[in-house]
Amino acid sequence: MAKPKPEKKPATPATSRVLPMELKIGDRLVDETGEREVVGRPYTTAGGKNVRVRVQRIGEPGSRHLRTWGAHERISVKRTTAEEGKR
Repeated sequence: MAKPKPEKKPATPATSRVLPMELKIGDRLVDETGEREVVGRPYTTAGGKNVRVRVQRIGEPGSRHLRTWGAHERISVKRTTAEEGKR
């Protein structure tokens, strides 16, 4: 008797861990303050040791601010599977 084929899941955002310099506009970050969306390209400060990126709350353009990470830290982001394949 043949086994039933597994159903394909719909394209939901996949969570991946990336370095801060690999963030792209449209990536979504989740932390203790809520979910945020990347709205600017990342740039480095302090001789490349820190990375800054402009983020905002989802759907609230007036809530933009800068987030800073160490250049070596990995960040959990949500990307669609189509974007994941382009990397």
